[in-house]
Amino acid sequence: MTAVPRGRLIVVGTGPGAPEWMSPEVTALVAEATDLVGYMTYVDLLCDILGPAAAGKTRHTSDNREELDRVRFALDLAAQGRTVALVSSGDPGVFGMAAAVFEILDRDPQPAWRDVDVTIAPGISAMFAAAARAGAPLGHDFCVISLSDNLKPWEVVEARIAAAARADFVIVFYNPASTQRQWQVDRAKALLLEHRAPSTPVVLARNVGRDGEGVRVTTLEALNAADADMRTLVIVGSSQTRTVLRAHSRAGEGPWVYTPRHYPEDRATGEARS
Repeated sequence: MTAVPRGRLIVVGTGPGAPEWMSPEVTALVAEATDLVGYMTYVDLLCDILGPAAAGKTRHTSDNREELDRVRFALDLAAQGRTVALVSSGDPGVFGMAAAVFEILDRDPQPAWRDVDVTIAPGISAMFAAAARAGAPLGHDFCVISLSDNLKPWEVVEARIAAAARADFVIVFYNPASTQRQWQVDRAKALLLEHRAPSTPVVLARNVGRDGEGVRVTTLEALNAADADMRTLVIVGSSQTRTVLRAHSRAGEGPWVYTPRHYPEDRATGEARS
């Protein structure tokens, strides 16, 4: 019997979407792949960015809600001796497909998958791209919370927002709203205002690195649900986050936003500044 060659599953991140923000490692690994598996939007984005490097690959696309089935399909392909690139947006380890792979390998291991070589290739997360566009809002301690309650109860989300607010972290919100979910942004705002000043800087970054990019700076008091959708990343400053006017701002550009690297001793309690 002819032995099946060892297959490989490569989990790659596209980065936020700009070609210059995709790593050389991802480009090289995708060039070696025989198959591309992923949510259709992300696979199309990857192919558009890489052009010839993605040519000739067999594409297997599916709906964004079929993540675990997509992982099983990719592992089955790899078990046949193929080199499979499982495509994620941003960094695959930040609310991405890498965790889904290990979840399946942990909960539902199949004998055929034992010899599959798994590689995770990092990408630039949307939060780092958004922060760079805005200045340096993540210059001190920060945390990242998804406002989606699809995979965890909303009570858990609220508890984490409240804890992060009390601890005075800068907070990055992924998945702030969708066509079916609009109220979470306003609820998060109410929780934050219990610990943050109304003037706290907030960055709204939409489609960073893609067509239609927009970055806007507002305040916590002025934030509302209509400001965000699933393509928007929301960064809420800490009590120490500041704004600085740009020296040569273009039309539509707001101030720079940054969080100092030091934390004054008298702010140790994390109380909101007045």
